[in-house]
Amino acid sequence: MRRQGRLRIVAVFATLALIAACGSRGAAGSLSADAAQGHLTIGIRFDQPGLGERTLNGEFKGFDVEVAKYVANELGVSPDNITWKEAQPADREKLLTGAKVDMVVAAYTISDERKKLVDFAGPYFTLGQDLLIRQDDKSIVGPESLNGKRLCTVVNTTSAQAVKDKFAHEVKLVEYPRYTDCITALLAGLVDAVTTGDVILAGYAAQNPELLRIVGKPFTNDAYGIGLRKGDPDGMAKVDAALQKMISTGAWRAAAQANLGASGYELPAPPAITAH
Repeated sequence: MRRQGRLRIVAVFATLALIAACGSRGAAGSLSADAAQGHLTIGIRFDQPGLGERTLNGEFKGFDVEVAKYVANELGVSPDNITWKEAQPADREKLLTGAKVDMVVAAYTISDERKKLVDFAGPYFTLGQDLLIRQDDKSIVGPESLNGKRLCTVVNTTSAQAVKDKFAHEVKLVEYPRYTDCITALLAGLVDAVTTGDVILAGYAAQNPELLRIVGKPFTNDAYGIGLRKGDPDGMAKVDAALQKMISTGAWRAAAQANLGASGYELPAPPAITAH
């Protein structure tokens, strides 16, 4: 009887230990549970200089990449154990809802419409929408001067439609799969302007300084957040804590300056991590 009693006690403690371990790792399919396996899949952009870019030698660099690495490290995952997956604007929600990625750090503007499908941690960067035009174009001085012009943006973004709705009802909208397609079209004279966040446009302008320029009059107040699967408050809290630490230690400022400073972009103050 005493032997059976001891076995029962051992079994109880083993069960409690298992429950505690599962609790610390998070529920199955959560960000914490995935990180506890020592690996994360993170969606980034492959074609945005300064933010998220895959180089010709297959390396990944940019401010978003550094933010993703920092957060992953705080979750216990080293950069070597991150799988980078391209997250085009048209695919970001699908990648998260389909559990193809653990998080998206890809110039992902926080919006109420997107919050219906995904959650956001952060924000980790504030910015404004602007216009990229050809260097010799003197006719475009802001969004209100786009009537009759061809404005390019990327599929499943809202920036160009916002211009049409609020500033220039007669603007002609042109969509391409990637911003690099818009830049090519702008250089070729197929469109007259490209619109998106000013920090993205600054990277493209820096690549073509003799041919392209930013109008320099932001007309929105936006913020980038880290996209997460819905229903994971523990994961969101951990990402928020990581972002707060990145800001408070100066790592945020250093990463922003290293990746965005060369374009001449005026860096904003670090954002306040807000309640969700």
